[in-house]
Amino acid sequence: MEMWTRVVVVAHVLVALVIIGLVLLQHGKGADMGSGFGGGSSGSLFGATGSANFLSRATAALATVFFLTSLGLAYLATNKPRIGGGVLDAVKSQPAVPVEKAAEKSAPDKPAAELPKSPAQGSKAKDVPQ
Repeated sequence: MEMWTRVVVVAHVLVALVIIGLVLLQHGKGADMGSGFGGGSSGSLFGATGSANFLSRATAALATVFFLTSLGLAYLATNKPRIGGGVLDAVKSQPAVPVEKAAEKSAPDKPAAELPKSPAQGSKAKDVPQ
Protein backbone atom coordinates (compact mmCIF):
# COMPACT_ATOMS: atom_id res chain seq x y z
CA MET A 1 0.00 0.00 0.00
CA GLU A 2 1.14 3.48 -0.66
CA MET A 3 1.56 5.98 2.13
CA TRP A 4 -1.49 8.03 1.13
CA THR A 5 -3.69 4.97 0.94
CA ARG A 6 -2.67 3.98 4.46
CA VAL A 7 -3.35 7.48 5.78
CA VAL A 8 -6.81 7.57 4.20
CA VAL A 9 -7.66 4.06 5.48
CA VAL A 10 -6.62 4.96 9.05
CA ALA A 11 -8.60 8.22 8.91
CA HIS A 12 -11.60 6.36 7.47
CA VAL A 13 -11.61 3.78 10.27
CA LEU A 14 -11.14 6.40 12.99
CA VAL A 15 -13.96 8.56 11.64
CA ALA A 16 -16.23 5.52 11.43
CA LEU A 17 -15.54 4.62 15.08
CA VAL A 18 -16.16 8.19 16.25
CA ILE A 19 -19.43 8.32 14.29
CA ILE A 20 -20.56 5.10 15.97
CA GLY A 21 -19.78 6.58 19.38
CA LEU A 22 -21.60 9.85 18.63
CA VAL A 23 -24.69 8.10 17.34
CA LEU A 24 -24.85 5.92 20.45
CA LEU A 25 -24.56 8.97 22.70
CA GLN A 26 -27.40 10.89 21.06
CA HIS A 27 -30.96 10.92 22.30
CA GLY A 28 -33.26 9.44 19.65
CA LYS A 29 -36.42 11.10 18.33
CA GLY A 30 -38.59 8.16 19.26
CA ALA A 31 -37.33 7.91 22.85
CA ASP A 32 -40.17 10.12 24.13
CA MET A 33 -42.89 8.16 22.34
CA GLY A 34 -43.56 5.91 25.34
CA SER A 35 -44.42 8.85 27.52
CA GLY A 36 -46.03 10.73 24.64
CA PHE A 37 -49.31 8.82 24.71
CA GLY A 38 -51.36 10.72 27.23
CA GLY A 39 -48.31 12.18 28.93
CA GLY A 40 -48.69 15.60 27.37
CA SER A 41 -45.12 15.82 26.06
CA SER A 42 -44.37 18.57 23.62
CA GLY A 43 -41.94 16.56 21.45
CA SER A 44 -43.23 15.04 18.25
CA LEU A 45 -41.88 12.19 16.22
CA PHE A 46 -41.87 13.82 12.76
CA GLY A 47 -42.02 17.49 13.68
CA ALA A 48 -39.31 20.13 13.94
CA THR A 49 -36.93 19.58 16.82
CA GLY A 50 -35.45 23.05 16.97
CA SER A 51 -31.78 23.88 16.58
CA ALA A 52 -29.29 21.06 16.35
CA ASN A 53 -27.04 20.47 19.32
CA PHE A 54 -23.29 19.78 19.31
CA LEU A 55 -23.61 16.01 18.95
CA SER A 56 -25.82 16.14 15.88
CA ARG A 57 -23.64 18.79 14.20
CA ALA A 58 -20.48 16.79 14.94
CA THR A 59 -22.14 13.65 13.53
CA ALA A 60 -23.09 15.49 10.34
CA ALA A 61 -19.56 16.87 9.94
CA LEU A 62 -17.97 13.46 10.53
CA ALA A 63 -20.43 11.83 8.13
CA THR A 64 -19.24 14.28 5.47
CA VAL A 65 -15.61 13.39 6.22
CA PHE A 66 -16.53 9.68 6.08
CA PHE A 67 -18.10 10.09 2.63
CA LEU A 68 -15.08 12.04 1.40
CA THR A 69 -12.65 9.40 2.63
CA SER A 70 -14.81 6.75 0.95
CA LEU A 71 -14.53 8.62 -2.35
CA GLY A 72 -10.80 9.08 -1.79
CA LEU A 73 -10.30 5.36 -1.21
CA ALA A 74 -12.29 4.54 -4.33
CA TYR A 75 -10.13 6.95 -6.34
CA LEU A 76 -6.88 5.56 -4.94
CA ALA A 77 -7.99 1.98 -5.61
CA THR A 78 -8.88 2.59 -9.25
CA ASN A 79 -6.04 4.91 -10.26
CA LYS A 80 -2.95 2.95 -9.27
CA PRO A 81 0.16 3.50 -11.38
CA ARG A 82 0.87 0.61 -13.70
CA ILE A 83 4.13 -1.13 -13.00
CA GLY A 84 4.20 -3.41 -16.02
CA GLY A 85 2.36 -3.78 -19.26
CA GLY A 86 -0.52 -6.18 -19.72
CA VAL A 87 -1.35 -9.60 -18.41
CA LEU A 88 0.76 -11.35 -21.04
CA ASP A 89 3.85 -9.40 -20.02
CA ALA A 90 3.77 -11.12 -16.62
CA VAL A 91 3.81 -14.59 -18.23
CA LYS A 92 7.30 -16.00 -18.51
CA SER A 93 8.19 -17.02 -22.00
CA GLN A 94 8.97 -20.70 -22.32
CA PRO A 95 11.62 -21.99 -24.70
CA ALA A 96 10.38 -23.55 -27.90
CA VAL A 97 10.41 -27.33 -28.12
CA PRO A 98 13.34 -28.55 -30.26
CA VAL A 99 12.48 -30.21 -33.56
CA GLU A 100 13.79 -33.63 -32.48
CA LYS A 101 11.63 -33.73 -29.36
CA ALA A 102 8.56 -32.51 -31.24
CA ALA A 103 9.04 -35.20 -33.90
CA GLU A 104 9.53 -37.90 -31.25
CA LYS A 105 6.30 -36.91 -29.56
CA SER A 106 4.36 -36.92 -32.83
CA ALA A 107 5.74 -40.27 -34.03
CA PRO A 108 6.95 -42.40 -31.11
CA ASP A 109 6.80 -45.67 -33.10
CA LYS A 110 9.35 -44.53 -35.76
CA PRO A 111 13.00 -45.24 -35.09
CA ALA A 112 15.24 -42.28 -34.41
CA ALA A 113 17.06 -42.72 -37.75
CA GLU A 114 13.89 -41.96 -39.73
CA LEU A 115 13.07 -38.79 -37.79
CA PRO A 116 14.00 -35.51 -39.50
CA LYS A 117 17.10 -33.87 -38.05
CA SER A 118 16.46 -30.35 -39.29
CA PRO A 119 13.49 -28.33 -40.49
CA ALA A 120 14.79 -28.50 -44.08
CA GLN A 121 14.66 -32.30 -44.11
CA GLY A 122 11.16 -32.36 -42.61
CA SER A 123 9.66 -30.22 -45.37
CA LYS A 124 9.27 -33.02 -47.89
CA ALA A 125 5.78 -33.65 -49.22
CA LYS A 126 5.75 -37.26 -47.98
CA ASP A 127 6.46 -36.15 -44.37
CA VAL A 128 3.54 -33.72 -44.21
CA PRO A 129 0.46 -35.37 -42.66
CA GLN A 130 -2.70 -35.03 -44.73
